[in-house]
Amino acid sequence: MNKSMTTKDIIKKGLLAGLTVLSLNLIGFIALLGERELIKGWFTLGHVFLLATPVAIAYLTTNKMEAEGKVKPLGIGFVIGAIAALPSVLLVYIETTTDLRQFLANVSPALTELLTFGQGVTVGSVLLILLFGLMSAFAAFISILDEKISKPLVTAFAWTLGLATFSEILLIRVRDLFGRGVAKAIFSGKSLNPISAILLFALVMGITIWWSKNGASYKEKIANVTPAKKKQMTQGKSILTMLVILFLPLILGSYLTEVTNNVGLYILMGLGLNIVVGFAGLLDLGYVAFFAIGAYVMGVLTSQGALGLDIGFTFWTALPIAVITSTLFGIMLGIPVLGMRGDYLAIVTLGFGEIIRVIAVSDVFKETLGGAQGILQIPKPDFFGIELVQPGQLYYVVLGAVLLAVFIATRLRDSRLGRQWMALREDEDVAEAMGMNLVSTKLMAFATGAAFSGLAGAIFASKLTSIFPHSFNLIISINVLSLIIVGGVGSIPGVFAGALILVGLPELLREFAEYRMLIYGVLLIVMMLFKPEGFLPDKSRKRELNPDDDLGLAEN
Repeated sequence: MNKSMTTKDIIKKGLLAGLTVLSLNLIGFIALLGERELIKGWFTLGHVFLLATPVAIAYLTTNKMEAEGKVKPLGIGFVIGAIAALPSVLLVYIETTTDLRQFLANVSPALTELLTFGQGVTVGSVLLILLFGLMSAFAAFISILDEKISKPLVTAFAWTLGLATFSEILLIRVRDLFGRGVAKAIFSGKSLNPISAILLFALVMGITIWWSKNGASYKEKIANVTPAKKKQMTQGKSILTMLVILFLPLILGSYLTEVTNNVGLYILMGLGLNIVVGFAGLLDLGYVAFFAIGAYVMGVLTSQGALGLDIGFTFWTALPIAVITSTLFGIMLGIPVLGMRGDYLAIVTLGFGEIIRVIAVSDVFKETLGGAQGILQIPKPDFFGIELVQPGQLYYVVLGAVLLAVFIATRLRDSRLGRQWMALREDEDVAEAMGMNLVSTKLMAFATGAAFSGLAGAIFASKLTSIFPHSFNLIISINVLSLIIVGGVGSIPGVFAGALILVGLPELLREFAEYRMLIYGVLLIVMMLFKPEGFLPDKSRKRELNPDDDLGLAEN
């Protein structure tokens, strides 16, 4: 073993992977995901997450070694994987001899069955150690392969596992669009059948290899076309994108369209909080308050129940009032916190959010806001007398609001006010010394962010037709802040990416719903360690965090 990678280092990495896997077993994460079969008779989603940590650690370890010209990556990968399996093997043996469920409720026979592959404790434990070792060795093997070979392999694995993960949803869409015969040919039950999985793997790998050989020439041809042709191609892409967006409900179906609507509402809130946090650098943890205000104004003005004002307000007439009210409350919040920054600002805004929630749930305003019982019988939006009841119809209301918010956010980012926000974010004292009016700049950030959140809240109330105080907890603010961080602070495309990852995926994979906060925590840790700028970062933010990459000096 060479000096920089000692036996002690390898054991540490293996134990780190093993303890991580053991923790996932103990909290029930692996057993729960083990119920979702990906490829019929082969493996489940639980097996994927069971192997993910040792495989990732083996890949990162041996990839670094290869970059330094070191040897024996396959053996090191196998050892890391084998050691990582030992804590889980020990858990299996203890579970078979001791009743652990009295204090570890998630250590169940189903977990033991998954870890031993139904082959008994001894044989199953050997299989588990071999599987961990071989898969980690395979990850090490990929890390030392030439990119022309490793990239197609990794891409094919990713696509196959990704589509298999969503096989239950894809089954429904394939059956609705192409008939039961096609669905039965691809799926077995709610999972991919082995033949279709192998064909999918081969197809993706073939396309990736073909593109790696021919992609450069196609890019060169596109780069050399005339300006007029480029303009036509850009217009064609824009038209195609617009058509896909317009007819998306027909492609997705009711359930996926409902998920899209939920993601759209979080995108709306994310765009607003991105202005406050991303552009202006003002940490707001009470952002849910404006979401609640927009929802309650919509409910009070339009409800046809006992709490409604019954003065003829419709969704469209109440919508601007809800947005304006939220904006005014944003300014009211901004005035007393003008001199605060950092942690102090976060605590004050957190308190404001809790005040709004407590007011909504209290009996003091029960005759107006409904107290703990909320507001019922809020009508759906209508369009020329047609009530927009179906998710596919509400999709266009959410889409219109998101497009409006994107347009406003983009124009503000590129405006003088946007540059003032960014100067405020970088250094408040210097910005003030340069003559910038901090009062108006901060108030505009709070007001604009509150307007977007109030718009989302108004649509949310009409979409559900009822609202309750427990729908506006602090966790909403944390969710929105998390999606901004994951997507990229200050990045408008990053808001979309963060919402899809943190809101869309848990909605599609119902097994993840119970562990949503765990996923948030892991993602935030990973982002801060390996990609602090986010998945789709703002260009200026990326230059700040990775100046060497921008200058082409990453290797120096």
